[in-house]
Amino acid sequence: MSEAAPKDPLVLFMPSGKRGRFPVGTPVLDAARTLGVYVESVCGGRATCGRCQISVQEGNFAKHKIVSSNDHISVKGPKEERYEKVRGLPDGRRLSCSAQILGDLVIDVPQDTVINAQVVRKAATDRVIERNAAVQLCYVEVDEPDMHKPLGDLDRLKVMLEKDWGWKDLLIAPHLIPQVQSILRKGNWGVTAAIHRDMDSSRPFIVGLWPGLKNEAYGIACDIGSTTIAMHLVSLLSGRIAASSGASNPQIRFGEDLMSRVSYVMMNPDGREAMTKAVREAVNGLIGKVCEEGGVQRDDILDLVFVGNPIMHHLFLGIDPTELGQAPFALAVSGALQYWAHEIDISVNRGARLYMLPCIAGHVGADAAGATLSEGPYRQDRMMLLVDVGTNAEIVLGNRARVVAASSPTGPAFEGAEISSGQRAAPGAIERVRIDPETLEPKFRVIGVDRWSDEDGFADAASAVGVTGICGSAIIEVVAEMYLTGIISQDGVVDGAMQARSPRILQTGRTFSYLLHDGDQKITVTQNDIRAIQLAKAALYAGIKLLMEKLGVDHVDTIRFAGAFGSFIDPKYAMVLGLIPDCDLSEVKAVGNAAGTGALMALLSRSHRREIEETVSRIEKIETALEPNFQQHFIDAMAMPNKVDAFPELSKVVTLPERKVLSDDGGEGGGRRRRRNRD
Repeated sequence: MSEAAPKDPLVLFMPSGKRGRFPVGTPVLDAARTLGVYVESVCGGRATCGRCQISVQEGNFAKHKIVSSNDHISVKGPKEERYEKVRGLPDGRRLSCSAQILGDLVIDVPQDTVINAQVVRKAATDRVIERNAAVQLCYVEVDEPDMHKPLGDLDRLKVMLEKDWGWKDLLIAPHLIPQVQSILRKGNWGVTAAIHRDMDSSRPFIVGLWPGLKNEAYGIACDIGSTTIAMHLVSLLSGRIAASSGASNPQIRFGEDLMSRVSYVMMNPDGREAMTKAVREAVNGLIGKVCEEGGVQRDDILDLVFVGNPIMHHLFLGIDPTELGQAPFALAVSGALQYWAHEIDISVNRGARLYMLPCIAGHVGADAAGATLSEGPYRQDRMMLLVDVGTNAEIVLGNRARVVAASSPTGPAFEGAEISSGQRAAPGAIERVRIDPETLEPKFRVIGVDRWSDEDGFADAASAVGVTGICGSAIIEVVAEMYLTGIISQDGVVDGAMQARSPRILQTGRTFSYLLHDGDQKITVTQNDIRAIQLAKAALYAGIKLLMEKLGVDHVDTIRFAGAFGSFIDPKYAMVLGLIPDCDLSEVKAVGNAAGTGALMALLSRSHRREIEETVSRIEKIETALEPNFQQHFIDAMAMPNKVDAFPELSKVVTLPERKVLSDDGGEGGGRRRRRNRD
């Protein structure tokens, strides 16, 4: 804003809240750009793309000392009227490139400013992400060749991109150079260039070129998990999520958990290549799926952002992960990476760029960085615990003063592996469990059936999917319920004396188990199952305790469960089990695929990329295996909820049993339990 006088109109942009004074006659788009308000424009102010729509809020805004009116903006000119006639404008909308400031204004920048918007079928997040994408579409009209001015077609294109859009020192993707002349002539010298610049210090690149006005460009945000690959197809201009989808990671056939995949690479000369090819084919397949769902061509995809744990990160990029399988767990590269997408066989526009978020540590990857960007413990005054429960749990703890991170080897028990009747979450899997404290009779919910097992109609509804096993969320609940009802002791031993109270307590050799369902497929919770859950939850809790010690805190203020599994965990049962430390239950929330949300944020905003790169450089990495206190914390955490830590917040809502000591064979021990209150 230059030489604005106090009497010049005051303009406030919402929802950003940015404001400034501008001379009468200033185009609203110019005012927005001066203040750093993101208003998209492809056509360079020619009123042809329709991207720069805004609306005027009328009224007396006393808080801002502004009286805003449609009379304070210029009437529609010929260009805007032509656009409205040909393309149409919603009521109250104006094109900010044509509309001029005549008086004080409150301007609303709609979040749905997109031409021919398609229906969003699947939403990844409700949050509004301020857009500052690495790719910008720029329409220019290039001077025709002149024998008296022997400047090449590409050079004249660069001249106009600098004149109209301010792009200087442009590079061009090599594959476009042979196409420039034909594209310019096909567009009658009017073309749209896609300009990519990630860092302000880097030279901008022409990565795409189309004849005429191109009004849309897309990006991919993808989280490559060890079990599932999740993907979003996103408009780079509006931030609209056009389609979302997911698929199983085909690397599962090489090994269920991460270490087994590293072992496969070590044992098979072509193991790395096979797994790299498998995951890239899966990613390409998903791109095809979201493009079909969103009505988008692969060639329209110009930017991609990926996250993944360190081993997925390395295998996707074609890097041998062997060093991550042994101390000191060295990453080949930890910083953010940039590629041409075609260099790693991703089938999109040949000029598309690919950005990979940085990894935090040897087993705290780019997915944890994405989740950290999404949830922002480093932006909090309170102490936030962010935990992604998987085969290898990733833990981030801290606030704006200091952040620490670690990984903890929980193993695949929470995903159903190592559990006698365990399975992945799928129709037929038990997902919720309650046990009556008097009769010890269970009731449960099954994925794909709306009723509880004790409700009328359950049997008929369940016949379609069966009752086939027990998935992770129910594994947590059933073990916690067995503890709360006294079926197992604090140390996780099934109480054989309970046989006198219920036929569901079964003896198996020297140990006992609990019969959860007696149907076509008998589903029991064995002593070995409980031990597997104890080992997994103790590893996670011990890792959290180490981070708390590093920060010198004895409690956390808020807990966020990230990842698909975290979305289905009941916080109360997770705390009863001792999976997480004591906390006000209202402050324990599931945040879904936070890693994917972080990838989405990095796709839509270069500022978020710089933010997480800088944040990761400050996060302190703790290697749990090298910490002398880990073993003691692990032993204490084998008990439920914990042998030494108090749970006062949990005790406000759940009456925890008194300690009951049993031998490993389930023999009776001392101590009586208190009955708990049940809803």
